[in-house]
Amino acid sequence: MIEVQHLVKKFGDFTAVNDLSFAVESGQVMGFLGPNGAGKSTTMKMITGFLRPTAGTARIAGIDICDNPLAAQTQLGYLPEGAPAWPDMTPRQFLDFITRIRGLDKSAARQAMIRAIGMTELHGVLDQPIDTLSKGYRRRVGLAQAIVHDPDVLVMDEPTDGLDPNQKFQVRQAIEEMAAHKAIIISTHILEEVDAICSHAMIIDRGEIVAEGTPSALAARSRFFGAVSLTLDTQLLERACKVLDGIDNSRYEVVTRGVETVISVFADTAQAPATDLLAHVRDLISQQEWPVRALALETGRLDDVFGTLTRKPRPLADTANVADGGGA
Repeated sequence: MIEVQHLVKKFGDFTAVNDLSFAVESGQVMGFLGPNGAGKSTTMKMITGFLRPTAGTARIAGIDICDNPLAAQTQLGYLPEGAPAWPDMTPRQFLDFITRIRGLDKSAARQAMIRAIGMTELHGVLDQPIDTLSKGYRRRVGLAQAIVHDPDVLVMDEPTDGLDPNQKFQVRQAIEEMAAHKAIIISTHILEEVDAICSHAMIIDRGEIVAEGTPSALAARSRFFGAVSLTLDTQLLERACKVLDGIDNSRYEVVTRGVETVISVFADTAQAPATDLLAHVRDLISQQEWPVRALALETGRLDDVFGTLTRKPRPLADTANVADGGGA
């Protein structure tokens, strides 16, 4: 449903997006990850036809966005960065306007608005001017306009930005409900959101893909994959370290958060099964009779992979060019 082929975008001498290619099928939710300035929003603007590529193209349901942008845009819903809307309109007026420019007749428009309003829970603010709404409600108005015509393709830039925890949960539920019959791309800085709703994820940095795969496959690239995580009271830390020092072919790291300490124990040899390390630590806990708060075998950490891949220092020329590029 979404085919991105060798997309390039240059602004003068600066390359914001460099030869991106990927595809998203119907039924997939792809998480689009990257630090500020990585090229996420620029890529989304090219996919949706709001920004013309320097090279390459994208196809929406088989329609080339460069050759036939209006036909391609009928197949998609787009929530841009910042969720722009006419500030003096009410959500009801705005959604009515969107259904009309989308070509829905009165009956279809009425049903479409009821569905979109219900999914985004806008009932209480339908007749307030949009510029009087909170950031969270404005974001929900933007989401409602993106889904009101029930498109087969959704492209959403930070769909839960500005929402409180309850609102985030509601929006994630809505995305999960829609995902079965749509191809969806969402950009996000909330890595737990990727685990919660994405079937696939891609990390870009400086306009290039640096990793892609399922969230679990990406997390497995973390150095924490196979480590044993032990959470206990901080007052037990000194005793625990003395005992853990006695485990052969292992090392550990300590993170203390007030009265609670998390110890990550790593096997030094790749050949040693992680389950053996877990069993060893569990036996030590039993012998010492520590009141442990948690014990787990790590499946990896997506934030660790993200940081490792995107913290490499930029060349000086790049740093000068993107000093103010937080929205790219």
